[in-house]
Amino acid sequence: MSEPVFLAVKVSALRAGYGRKEVLHGIDLSVDVSQTYGLIGLNGAGKTTLVKTVLGLKEPISGDVAVFGRSSKNADVRLDVAYLPERFDPPWFLSGGEFIDFAVSLYGRRVSREDKTRFCEALALDATVLSQRVQTYSKGMRQKLGLIATVLTGCKILILDEPMSGLDPLARSLVKSMLIDVRREGRTILLSSHILSDMDEICDFVSVIHQGDCLFTGTPVAMRENTGEESLEKAFLNVIGHVPRVLGKVA
Repeated sequence: MSEPVFLAVKVSALRAGYGRKEVLHGIDLSVDVSQTYGLIGLNGAGKTTLVKTVLGLKEPISGDVAVFGRSSKNADVRLDVAYLPERFDPPWFLSGGEFIDFAVSLYGRRVSREDKTRFCEALALDATVLSQRVQTYSKGMRQKLGLIATVLTGCKILILDEPMSGLDPLARSLVKSMLIDVRREGRTILLSSHILSDMDEICDFVSVIHQGDCLFTGTPVAMRENTGEESLEKAFLNVIGHVPRVLGKVA
């Protein structure tokens, strides 16, 4: 008898919040294995609350979150999930190489110097900086380091919150290529980003979260077609009912 096939992440009727304030009002999501799934929403829409609940860092008010068919409340499911937060700030006293070693050790892994160098080159990060303390890194360098460490964990699911933050156009292009390669390996990516052109390019499915509700789920193409818009950014604004104001001339 074959083993059952589970979704990578299954969110069912999820309600979550902080104290008496409910942030998410019955969210449903289904993320397939080997899929890049994007969360789109304004600041404060509930994306981070959703991510924290998937990670098992927040107790839901009601509803369920399953990772590969197991409740996210089970600590062992976290061995399948690596997370890069939006405000990524590695310990200042570690070198870049030491931080990578520490990050992958949390998942019982070790990586070679050659692998570190290869991934640095893939993101146009000078591998010699791995011997330097991260306090000397620029914002973009720290972001690249975080992405490299997250990918090198080898986890089946990567959750990335604003992974393009602080990156120039070249670095963004290289990160997108890396994420496409990760998906081809059979791994699953759940990410949020305000750079909707990037989401349009790399995501298989997206969900629009607005004021704690899910207003749209489908492919980026379907979202543009359903709204009659040419760009994902304009389609998003259409979905949430926001019409940009046209400013008059300055006197």
